[in-house]
Amino acid sequence: MTSTIVRPDIPADDDMQEGSLRPQLIKEFLGQEGIKQNLSVFIEAARDRQEPLDHLFLIGPPGLGKTTLAQITAHELGADFKVTSAPALEKPKDLAGILSTITPRTVFFIDEIHRLKPAIEEMLYIAMEDYELDWIIGQGAAARTVRIPIPKFTLVGATTKAGMVSSPLISRFGIIQRFNYYAHEELAQIIKRSATILHVTVDDDAALLMAQCSRGTPRVANRILRRMRDFAQLYSAGRITIQIVNDGLKKLGIDSLGLEKYDREILLSIIQNFGGGPVGADTLAISIGESIDTLEDYYEPYLIQCGLIQRTPRGRIVTEKAYQHLALQVPKDKINDAQNRLLF
Repeated sequence: MTSTIVRPDIPADDDMQEGSLRPQLIKEFLGQEGIKQNLSVFIEAARDRQEPLDHLFLIGPPGLGKTTLAQITAHELGADFKVTSAPALEKPKDLAGILSTITPRTVFFIDEIHRLKPAIEEMLYIAMEDYELDWIIGQGAAARTVRIPIPKFTLVGATTKAGMVSSPLISRFGIIQRFNYYAHEELAQIIKRSATILHVTVDDDAALLMAQCSRGTPRVANRILRRMRDFAQLYSAGRITIQIVNDGLKKLGIDSLGLEKYDREILLSIIQNFGGGPVGADTLAISIGESIDTLEDYYEPYLIQCGLIQRTPRGRIVTEKAYQHLALQVPKDKINDAQNRLLF
């Protein structure tokens, strides 16, 4: 349960409630100020011209609001919104079936667009540029290509791995926006807003503590809020106080940095089994019983962001901050190594 709460890439059972917490207007969307300001201009200009918005590409880790912003874009434009994910598009006819039924200025959202199959991606190129579908009629020598016109639309592509998206596809997007992790103060505002929708009272210091444990991610913040609501309902007449949050996080195994069991196991494994590092990713993944993809895609980025581990050419090493966070004494040789790096 703990892993599901702090992992934004794994849907939790109660994430179906997330829809009720999503803002509907861009002014209600908290955080990501640079993206909001630019997108507001582009949306207003397109709306005034009665034209579809240029194709929009959203990059960022899971849980930061890419899907929400796509929905807001459609709402602000007064256009229809269609949503799918790249793995759901197995054959070109799947894409053709969607695009042949859209209305003018529809916002078509494809999540995890880096996972599109090549044949579907090729079809999407023509649809994005010429607003036509290439369709083959017949077989063998009698086969011929027919171009079917479709209404002008806005494609919104979202990805957590921009490096896996082909250059020809990226070049066809007119607007590219990159999401950043949220500051604690922004997450505290999101928690307060969500608490109002959920009809629960949250103290300011309690909201800030939950924000500090949310890995810079609104989805995680909302999950923690819902769990604290459960504790508050039973132990404090429905009011989420700092004491409720402290006790609740302790029971869930989440510490002050938002680390959970496997995060701490990674740090302890490097310290106890490999002398603080360096250790290779393959060896480290085996030592904690996780796949290397999970280690590199999910656990490591946040641990690096927190300054708890470093990647070096020889492998992963823990930092002095990791020892301090785990209440462990820093070995003298590690202190000497750090001093030598400062000198040279």
